Amino acid sequence: MIRAGLIQLCASDDPAANLPITLDYIRAAAAAGAQLVVTPEVTNCVSTNRAHQRAVLRHQDQDATLAAIRALARELSLWVVIGSLALKTEDADGRFANRSFVVSPDGQIAGHYDKIHMFDVEISAAESYRESAGYRPGARAVVVPTDLGVLGLTVCYDLRFGSLFRELARAGAQVITVPSAFSPVTGAAHWEVLLRARAIETGAFILAPAQVGRHRARAGRPRETHGHSLAVAPWGEVLCDMGLQAGFKLVELDLAKVDDARQALPTLRQNRVYDLP
Repeated sequence: MIRAGLIQLCASDDPAANLPITLDYIRAAAAAGAQLVVTPEVTNCVSTNRAHQRAVLRHQDQDATLAAIRALARELSLWVVIGSLALKTEDADGRFANRSFVVSPDGQIAGHYDKIHMFDVEISAAESYRESAGYRPGARAVVVPTDLGVLGLTVCYDLRFGSLFRELARAGAQVITVPSAFSPVTGAAHWEVLLRARAIETGAFILAPAQVGRHRARAGRPRETHGHSLAVAPWGEVLCDMGLQAGFKLVELDLAKVDDARQALPTLRQNRVYDLP
């Protein structure tokens, strides 16, 4: 049995102000018995302003949030999935990385994943996003073996691409993380149903910690996010829904249920080759 802690944040565009809040929630989850803690997408900085991001974001080896969480994981002997950090890169076009990290109990980076699918959408005349203008997409799916089980990594908009989840499960993932900063409009319509579908399709546990609320911004327009961090079992049952409050929630994951679900519905090994229309 794995005790996992989901952390729900209302992060601002100030990484230094966000960090102590995040560390406090990780400590609280560990004190409650968590062996694995998962934080949301862009744990360090929620911002829509590219100039502000260029001013406050850092490269991976200089990022204070990553360094502090690695130190805390070592102090607490805890596995931590940092849902993602917004980080500077060496790319010539100046775009950032939206990068997820798995940190081991000795504080080492056991694996990392760059978000593959960019949130380039027009939800309405008043709400549109072009993530690819500021972030460059990743190109590699990632699973990370741990002594708790095998983790598959995704980030937010990846949720809409079921083939990625199936490939992670076929590569051995028993728990798939979906850290997010979901739009309130699409969140209300699609968040829970997609997470439950991905759990059922893969026979995996889904852990989806989220950003929530209206995010304070020193520059640019403030963002709003859906919240409702969820944990979903392999048969599709919702184990917890954190609603609209920042904080943490503990859930128990029995990995035997992964084997049970995949034996009952062996879809991962029943793929067939067929002609396209």
